[in-house]
Amino acid sequence: MLLHLRVTCPTDRTAAVRELFTGDAGTAHLAVLPGGSLVPPGDVFLADVARESADGLVRGLRELGVDRDGGIALESVDTAVSRSAELAEERAPGDGADAVVWEQVVRTTDADSSLSVAYVAFLTIATLLASVAIVNDSAILVIGAMVLGPEFAPIAALAVAVVHGRRSVARRAAVALAVGFAIAVAVTTLAALAGRAAGWYGTELLSADRPATGFITQPDRWSLVVAVLAGIAGVLSLTSAKSGALVGVFISVTTVPAAGDMALSLALGGGAELGEAATQLGINLAGILLAALATLAVQRAVWRRVPGSLPRAVGGARR
Repeated sequence: MLLHLRVTCPTDRTAAVRELFTGDAGTAHLAVLPGGSLVPPGDVFLADVARESADGLVRGLRELGVDRDGGIALESVDTAVSRSAELAEERAPGDGADAVVWEQVVRTTDADSSLSVAYVAFLTIATLLASVAIVNDSAILVIGAMVLGPEFAPIAALAVAVVHGRRSVARRAAVALAVGFAIAVAVTTLAALAGRAAGWYGTELLSADRPATGFITQPDRWSLVVAVLAGIAGVLSLTSAKSGALVGVFISVTTVPAAGDMALSLALGGGAELGEAATQLGINLAGILLAALATLAVQRAVWRRVPGSLPRAVGGARR
């Protein structure tokens, strides 16, 4: 598992950056293009490195101020046919699937959690779908709403920001989470009022037997257990190189369905059900966030203890 790094480096730090790469056991291929960058002016480094070494290298480059006066770009290498690449992966500490490139995680979660029109639209549509699922007592529609909901992105961004002390990222994620759910619930409430006015359903829905969706307003200890497990799995999926499990994990989390039930309760005047749905939402959000924080903290502590996980600094000492 290789990552390609393209580094724009001020000429006064070229020697230090060259030593950083050549001193790292996980560097597979390295090319230097003197004067290759026009904006900002400087030299360009092209490097293929083992995923296990990428985080330490990026941290070393940032310590040299390359991110401030130049630039660092990362992208995955899908296939590398090279003996040098094989040796780099063997020499690099740990396993590539478990390695965490923290800067990549921070940037990805920050970008995915912004309060954009697309984010609000997906969350609102998912909440509307959840309300339809409750009206029709449809488990299939509930699953669809869970899959469509984008709420894990700001939760993950908030956890990453807290662990890494990125206050601006934390603020944006918290705003996206709060404002997104507020808009989604408000729009769904208006839609539910329209459905009530059209005579599609009435207050009898609040007391109706819902065997497929009744769990939404029945928060219990298992709600917290599921949220914690989902939070752990979600973070592992986000930080590792193998992220295919992320969608499947959140089919079991009752966040968007609870928001949909809150909207229906507001439209139909169900105070008790509104409280239960809000409790379910709160339990799930808190459980996911706490589990994400704990998982990220453990990953950070463990990975930094892996021998040789940091590249050699200028002069040959370990960072």
